[in-house]
Amino acid sequence: MTVDTIFETVAAVGSDVQSVLGDRRSYEGGHNPSGERQLAADVYADDLLAERLLALDSVASYASEERETVQTSADSGDGPAVEDATGTYHISCDPLDGSSNLTSNNAMGTIVGVYDETLPAPGSALVGATYVLYGPITTMVTARDGTVREYLVENGERDLLEDDLTIAEEPVTYGFGGRIPDWPSAFVEYVEDIEADRLKLRYAGAMVADVNQVLTYGGVFGYPMVKDRPEGKLRLQFEGVPMAAIVTAAGGASTDGTRSLLEKPAESLHERSPVFVGNESLIGRLEDAMTDWDP
Repeated sequence: MTVDTIFETVAAVGSDVQSVLGDRRSYEGGHNPSGERQLAADVYADDLLAERLLALDSVASYASEERETVQTSADSGDGPAVEDATGTYHISCDPLDGSSNLTSNNAMGTIVGVYDETLPAPGSALVGATYVLYGPITTMVTARDGTVREYLVENGERDLLEDDLTIAEEPVTYGFGGRIPDWPSAFVEYVEDIEADRLKLRYAGAMVADVNQVLTYGGVFGYPMVKDRPEGKLRLQFEGVPMAAIVTAAGGASTDGTRSLLEKPAESLHERSPVFVGNESLIGRLEDAMTDWDP
């Protein structure tokens, strides 16, 4: 089985997830390993993705931000070590990115990374990445072998919309998470600098939605380091690396403020990192602005 088989499975699951979102808007009462409250939709999406992806012969293991440890295809909780699992690929997943938007009926998505090394793994081990956007329509963007494609997803099937998607050349939008008073002063100056270029503020509160806007219109998205969390908020394995791979393959770039997210070592499964993706020019300017920042 190929990486594209994994993408097809994610698309099918995405249709199933979207069809039940309206019935799963309540909180479960539990928290994920990052301490965030879980909606019923988070748990449902995570369980369904794990079940369907681990059923593929090519998938050796599955990890998500909703579960503490990596699960293998033969693992029911106390199964074999990941190194003993069969299959070629190891999956990282944010099952329902921006799930807090469900209460207000705003966009959210699913992010998947496909690695050929056990997790946690660096960007050099990523062989494919995809996200599904649950918006007015459901779309899927994939990156594989340096090419980014966009699909319309209906009834679990994919219809190709764009065979070689590239980031818009002229930046139009920007969006950054966190509170301005908590941002490093150098980053505040950077934001003021790009605002002077008349970029438009667009921030949806879901990484999938915000990155999709950047790909469509050009610009930059990020969740920066903040005073009480210099390591950032977003997870490197589940969000940062897969989305960086997609934007980079589309002609853009990524950084944690000092280096590409695809060059950053992966030290732990739930490791956090500042995350920025967008046009190369804007990412370059950000790194210049953050030259004296010490993570």
